[in-house]
Amino acid sequence: MPDAELVLRSTRVITPGGMRAASVAVAGGTITAVLPYDAGPPAGARLEDLGDDVLLPGLVDTHVHVNDPGRTEWEGFSTATRAAAAGGITTLIDMPLNSLPPTTTVGHLRTKKQVAARRAHIDVGFWGGALPDNLADLRPLHDAGVFGFKAFLSPSGVDEFPHLGREHLARSMAEIAGFGGLLVVHAEDPHRLAAAPQRGGPKYADFLASRPHDAEATAVAHLVEQAERLHARVHVLHLSSGEALPLIAVAKARGVPVTVETCPHYLTLKAEEVPDGASEFKCCPPIREAANQDLLWQALADGTIDCVVTDHSPSTADLKTDDFATAWGGVSGLQLSLPAVWTEARTRGHDLVDVVRWMSAHTARLVGLDARKGAIEAGRDADFAVFAPDDTFTVDPAALQHRNRVTAYAGRTLHGVVRSTWLRGERILADGEFAEPRGRLLGRTDGPAPPPERPTRERQT
Repeated sequence: MPDAELVLRSTRVITPGGMRAASVAVAGGTITAVLPYDAGPPAGARLEDLGDDVLLPGLVDTHVHVNDPGRTEWEGFSTATRAAAAGGITTLIDMPLNSLPPTTTVGHLRTKKQVAARRAHIDVGFWGGALPDNLADLRPLHDAGVFGFKAFLSPSGVDEFPHLGREHLARSMAEIAGFGGLLVVHAEDPHRLAAAPQRGGPKYADFLASRPHDAEATAVAHLVEQAERLHARVHVLHLSSGEALPLIAVAKARGVPVTVETCPHYLTLKAEEVPDGASEFKCCPPIREAANQDLLWQALADGTIDCVVTDHSPSTADLKTDDFATAWGGVSGLQLSLPAVWTEARTRGHDLVDVVRWMSAHTARLVGLDARKGAIEAGRDADFAVFAPDDTFTVDPAALQHRNRVTAYAGRTLHGVVRSTWLRGERILADGEFAEPRGRLLGRTDGPAPPPERPTRERQT
């Protein structure tokens, strides 16, 4: 019998080998063994019998805008990590922009860590930023432990984080490739965006036309070309357009080290259903049509898209005006990402093993945390979500932990309720009650992470 201070038992535990009845032994914050369901707990160990609720590995969300410090009226580490815990997320990686200062120097990273250390309910890591003028800061940031570097190919929406032109992209990518780092990219081509019709006002169709499919496809094509030329690891952020998928599939088949994410709002919300003036649905790139959504799900099934992350990008309610041209672009989704994805996945023939692969195993691997996070197996951190997949609830904005309770999911009925969340063997959320903040700050592991394994499921037609 392995060492154990705690044993969690469930008829449904999601392990790397699939879902099965099991008892999970924990000691010192680490999983020490995954045992048969009926294995008796060792003397002195506390037993938590979860019945038929599903024991998941804690989710790992690698795309979150916490905005702290500097824009804490938009969000902050306290509220963001509470919302994450309420959604079964036990690790998040914070994006470098929308905070002041942005995480573009070691000094700025130090400032952000000082704020996060006092407030984090879950484990937190950090992306650095790649700007036109901070090439000399990239290696020091890498050495200081950031998980990679965020760049925009088109304007970011905030003046302090300018985008990279093609020459600056090539320089930054070459620098990052030289020390084995990861570049993560908002891929929309600025020239295609400038050529698209730009009409202000409340009509969602006008906003959608202003962010065309070919803006993503053109940017992805250039990104892949440069990644292949420079032998650089790149990750395409928040892909919304199916038009880019064939380019990505071909690149992966050629061995280009490119990975791709999409987001719950692209997988669950449809352009045809967005009311005019409802800028809680505005994000860039945009929520697209139902037929396009089908392509994203097919790409998740065959491995062209690797993972699902929130791109949680909140703002104060007053910035969500009814003019899609000027309203802040971002969807708040930390607390609702798991039930939103599960609600749609179950209707498309996917199971929770698939959802965990996209939202925990592959995200952990993307940032090199897969020795510690992303799975229920011996040696990993004892991070768990206890999930009732068949229970339903109707989204009430007042029940959200986000600082600004503006949500595109308001009034929707979702499947799946997070009963409790555990961090390194300690329950941090149960029955709506939170423990005191006990999250840790994480740094990059040594060496580049390989791309996620491709699932065996064939492309759906």
